[in-house]
Amino acid sequence: MSPSFRVLLAATACIATGLIPPAAEAQTRQPEGSRARAGQQQAQLQPRSRPATRATPARAMAPDGIVQAVDVTGNQRIEADTVRSYMLLQPGDAYDADRLDRSLKSLYATGLFSDVQVRREGGRVVVQVTENPLVSRVAFEGNRKISDDVLNKELQLRARSVFTTQAVQADRQRILELYARRGRFAATVEPKIIQRDQNRIDIVYEIQEGDAALVARINFVGNESYSDSKLKEIVATKEQAWYRLLSSSDQFDPERLAFDRELLRRFYLRNGYADVQITNATAELAQDRTGFFVTYSVDEGVRYRVGKVEVVSNLRNLDAASVRRLVDLDEGDWYDGDVVERTAQAIQDAANLRGFPFVDVQPRINRNREDRRVDLTFEINEAPRVYVERIEINGNTRTQDRVIRREFRLAEGDAFNAAQIRRSRQRLRDLGYFSDVQVTSSPGSAPDRAVLNTQVAERATGEVSVGGGYSTDAGALADVGLRERNLLGTGIDARINGTIAQRRSQVDFSITDPYFLDRNLAAGVDIFYVQRNLLNIASYREERQGFTLRMGYAFNDRLRQTWAYTLTNRRITDIAEGASRFITEQAGTTVLSQIGQTLTYDLRDSIVDPRRGAVVRLGTDFAGLGGDVAYLRGRLDGTYYVPLESLLGDPDYLLSISGSVGYLETLFGKRDRIIDRFFLGGENLRGFRIAGAGPRDTATRDSLGGRLLWTQTTELRYPLPLPAELGLVGRAFVDVGSLSQTEKGAGVADDTSPRVGAGVGISWRSPFGLINIDVAQAVVKKSYDETQVFRFGFGTRF
Repeated sequence: MSPSFRVLLAATACIATGLIPPAAEAQTRQPEGSRARAGQQQAQLQPRSRPATRATPARAMAPDGIVQAVDVTGNQRIEADTVRSYMLLQPGDAYDADRLDRSLKSLYATGLFSDVQVRREGGRVVVQVTENPLVSRVAFEGNRKISDDVLNKELQLRARSVFTTQAVQADRQRILELYARRGRFAATVEPKIIQRDQNRIDIVYEIQEGDAALVARINFVGNESYSDSKLKEIVATKEQAWYRLLSSSDQFDPERLAFDRELLRRFYLRNGYADVQITNATAELAQDRTGFFVTYSVDEGVRYRVGKVEVVSNLRNLDAASVRRLVDLDEGDWYDGDVVERTAQAIQDAANLRGFPFVDVQPRINRNREDRRVDLTFEINEAPRVYVERIEINGNTRTQDRVIRREFRLAEGDAFNAAQIRRSRQRLRDLGYFSDVQVTSSPGSAPDRAVLNTQVAERATGEVSVGGGYSTDAGALADVGLRERNLLGTGIDARINGTIAQRRSQVDFSITDPYFLDRNLAAGVDIFYVQRNLLNIASYREERQGFTLRMGYAFNDRLRQTWAYTLTNRRITDIAEGASRFITEQAGTTVLSQIGQTLTYDLRDSIVDPRRGAVVRLGTDFAGLGGDVAYLRGRLDGTYYVPLESLLGDPDYLLSISGSVGYLETLFGKRDRIIDRFFLGGENLRGFRIAGAGPRDTATRDSLGGRLLWTQTTELRYPLPLPAELGLVGRAFVDVGSLSQTEKGAGVADDTSPRVGAGVGISWRSPFGLINIDVAQAVVKKSYDETQVFRFGFGTRF
């Protein structure tokens, strides 16, 4: 055998036994799975290499061009299998540079790594990662206008989250936006990274808040009927001024511009401009970024008067004539969009009360531009039958759900009633627990179902107060109190208060549960101790200590009754020398055991700031269930509010007419006591000193009080020619009253003729408290009456 033949034979034998790899043509014909299995079998015969840190090879060796394993290195918290799950190349796949590049991008997109490197080492793919650090703490420096809590709620990065440069820059921008909303466009935010051990970091945002960018000037374009100064009173955005130090109305707020456009539109609609359009509202920032120039573009249109007014009812058994009286517009009046809306609501409410729960009242407006008249048709149609599926409540972090739900005038399953929803929203606002209350509806699980979504914003209801002030009646005073109007979120009102004044001091504790035992019962108790210095009025001092138990219930939304039992120990002391004999006879201690009730009928639109409606109260007290005195005392008082906006074009004009009458009748042959009588003057009859009018001992000038009292007050509240945000309200008033029926005898002046006081006043809801200043003249008086021209009251809590 020749040598060359022996070499050829040896090569053929090697190929046949598999000691030399087959040719490429043979490999391409082998199925992919077969190649993978062959690779696995061959890998079992080869020694394993030591894996990288925390990395585990997924496969052993494979034929050339096939990914045999994916190794992960550099990972500390993240498992290697998690990293491999983002790879588009897996063991057994043919190597593909494009898929490897896309795998790299996929790993970066997770946000888990600050650096990723992928390389090929033979048949292995090595993924080397550098993990993003964990955020240990987020802190702020330099922020005074926005608290840490507010900033933290807006950030994406928090403690134990994964740090990324994109996230920290997004949070920086969000902080800048928060400051911009508060008018601070010059604010700067610089995030600082502090490295900690175990791949953790602290993030500190260094904030320079800068000065607020105030509104330097407000301009109006297109307004012909109203001056710029008038329209500036309408919008909520105000120009910067020295007296707005405690207000934010002159700070630029982009969201306020949309609100201003609506305010302007409603103002023009109230005054007859039915075609008005506020076409634009723009703001230009000054070059120094400290001020804005705001411009509103107005298209007024023409002013319309009211033409024909009709009410059309498409409901069976509902006569349109029966609700026609609710229309508050007559032919020839200037068109008023607010009155039209209010009339439509009043007609709908009246229909609901008459047993028509599904009512839709649409005002149809037909404009006659040539005659400049608007014909109005209030069309009453049957609305789709929709029922309340459920009531959702959100935003109440402290107040319990049941406290909110019990204020709703409709329940789940009731007919959807817009009037009752508005009433429920007003009742929630009147609680004083929330800074904002919104009730909206959304579709339910079926076409005839609706979900009421209630969104509330909690406000602080606790008060720790230390205050002081002065009033004409009590003199200089100091006040210390602790009150919680929503105790533990249950709606219970608890307070303890102490007042020390020149002529009146008291300590009292009170607790009231408005829904006692979760029923329509308001229960409470008062414990009190009172000292009054009446030496300059009736030559004596008075002390009272005792308690009152209260229980009340509501017949409906408007009618309520309250019962109370009072047990009081009263003492008349320090009677001045030379005091009236009618007073010296009553020196000493008496015990009052009294039960009383108050019936209240309330039609006001709001108990906090009434603008229309009326309230009437009837109170009766019966003393004689034990004790030293016995009498029956009754009092009736009421107030009627008349808005004058339709006549004077300004909602700040308001007329209130109030009156009261009281009578005291002794029982069982017992004499009445001076401390149980009525007194006239001061708060209920301005122009006269407190207890300055009515029966008096002409020799000692002591006021004796009376058994029959009546008063009447007419007061006009009007805006002053000053910026509205100052909180100043002007008042003009006339008070009339009479007090009579006391001791008869020599030296007692008891003229039943009316007294009259008239004057003007100013009320200021200042940041330091409510200040009332009245200047009044006693127009009709008697020679023995004591007058008072100036009344001042000031009080504050801080």
